[in-house]
Amino acid sequence: MFRLFAAGRLALFLLLTSGLLAASCRPATAADTPPKRELRGVWIATVENIDWPSARTLSPEQQRREYIRMLDAQQRNGINAVFVQVRPASDAFYQSSLEPWSKWLTGTQGKAPNPAYDPLPFLIEEAHARGMEFHAWFNPYRATMDTVTHRLAANHPYRQHPEWFIRFSGKLLYNPGLPEVRQYINRVILDVVSRYDIDGVHFDDYFYPYPEANQTIHDEDAFARFNPDNLKLADWRRQNVNLLIRDLHASIQGTKRWVKFGISPFGVWRNQATDPNGSATKAFQGYDGLYADALEWVRQGWVDYLLPQLYWSSNFKVAQYPVLVEWWARNANGRHLYIGHGAYRMLENTKADTTWRNPRELPRQIRFNRTFPAEVGGSVFFSAKSLLANALHTTDSLRQNLFHYPALVPTMPWLDAVPPRPAQGLTLTAALPANILTWQPAPPAADGDLAAYYVIYRFEDGETPTPNDPRRILTVVRPRTGGLLAYTDTAARIGHAYAYYLTAVDRLHNESRPVSVRSTGRPGEIILAQAPAETPAPPAPVATAPVPAAPPVVVPTPRPTATRPAASAGTVTKVKTKVKPKKKRGFFSRIFGGR
Repeated sequence: MFRLFAAGRLALFLLLTSGLLAASCRPATAADTPPKRELRGVWIATVENIDWPSARTLSPEQQRREYIRMLDAQQRNGINAVFVQVRPASDAFYQSSLEPWSKWLTGTQGKAPNPAYDPLPFLIEEAHARGMEFHAWFNPYRATMDTVTHRLAANHPYRQHPEWFIRFSGKLLYNPGLPEVRQYINRVILDVVSRYDIDGVHFDDYFYPYPEANQTIHDEDAFARFNPDNLKLADWRRQNVNLLIRDLHASIQGTKRWVKFGISPFGVWRNQATDPNGSATKAFQGYDGLYADALEWVRQGWVDYLLPQLYWSSNFKVAQYPVLVEWWARNANGRHLYIGHGAYRMLENTKADTTWRNPRELPRQIRFNRTFPAEVGGSVFFSAKSLLANALHTTDSLRQNLFHYPALVPTMPWLDAVPPRPAQGLTLTAALPANILTWQPAPPAADGDLAAYYVIYRFEDGETPTPNDPRRILTVVRPRTGGLLAYTDTAARIGHAYAYYLTAVDRLHNESRPVSVRSTGRPGEIILAQAPAETPAPPAPVATAPVPAAPPVVVPTPRPTATRPAASAGTVTKVKTKVKPKKKRGFFSRIFGGR
């Protein structure tokens, strides 16, 4: 997913003279309140069986067990989002009428799982059950990992449309300059958006291919036929990528308004020596080398988040981590910015960037991100397997410190700013040896959304209740079909009084006002909470980036938006009732060549 082409020799600083590094080294203190809103994700790469499944020979049951173990471990690490590669090379990790089953799933391209099952609903449901967003990760242009076409399945698109493809560096790639290719890629992705309950569509950095010595992109015919504006070759290639991004964003929103679209570009847009708007770096440039203009995508509002791959350390001279975080933060243009971290770097015996041998480096990067609370919304790690390896005990640092407390995913007000209605009928039953909370769902909000999950906060006697401190989040409850909305607080101490807050959260993470109950610490009580009265707020416009004219696509009807009402607790009614107590290849090359 990442390659580095530096201008000049690669060098290291032992210390940054910049004040940015000083900020990144600031130690956390006990008084620091962790962020309540922070995306914490991992990439789960399926190509070459990097992360999951670990081998092509696993049975469906073995695949499921392995995925469950992976998610359980990542949940303990504080992860709240997964980016799962569902289309690594014009193939599918889901039932598709358009493309063949992936060989990395079943061992042979086009061969269905046996016993038959569709993995994608399972992958999504297991993520959601653990409070994680599921982003379906697509490689738009890569069609094969080699050029041995006789091994391709009968329903591989190359069999029907060989004219769509170009050969480059031992691979088949879709030709981005062909309008029919862009339409086809759009169709493949919308097929998944419409049929599966995903939270996001995700692209990595592979657009036009990374340059290779003695290799040429042979798109001369498309350049001659589909260049009505008479653009120069580089500008035409960037336009081709922009058209795909623009049209796909509009199509996703026209299909499911809540599905996010985000891209993980190469970590350097342009160097300052090339462009005064670029970063103070001396590295390969995604704008020029991959024809990927990430700044244009956020300026036009064609993406909901950017996730630049900043796989360098704080001391890496040609691309210093703090310098790049600050640059991307300045250029996010109102869209979400998450940072991609190279967790795999700690497993390398690299001489080019030895700072990765310091166990403090990755925690230092996350702390530095948090010095930009309004601009940087979280971190994503490449890859799941690397994080689970716990190199240098860095994952322990996440689990025990930086990600010790839960965090909700940041909201996206340009997609939805209307919170759900508060839950109804919250009841606390103080029965030995636990407090039992039950409640009922509320009617849909003004935009038609119901609660996707609920957050329960617990406060000790004497504390001032507030839903703003994630250290007081007791649990997150996601409803299951036909299941009771309830939570049993087995950690409540007998004889202690507690206040509980309950909020409802929709699938775009807008949080309702809380309803609350307060116990006295005496067993045998049933305490009822009354939901706060709602005062409808007038719709408020949400500023969005300008969007240029696009070809005909299905566009959703504009939705009213509203600012979130201020949090307030509901009034409490106590009813005392006696309740009977209950009885007690080298890793580096695999990554860089296989994303």
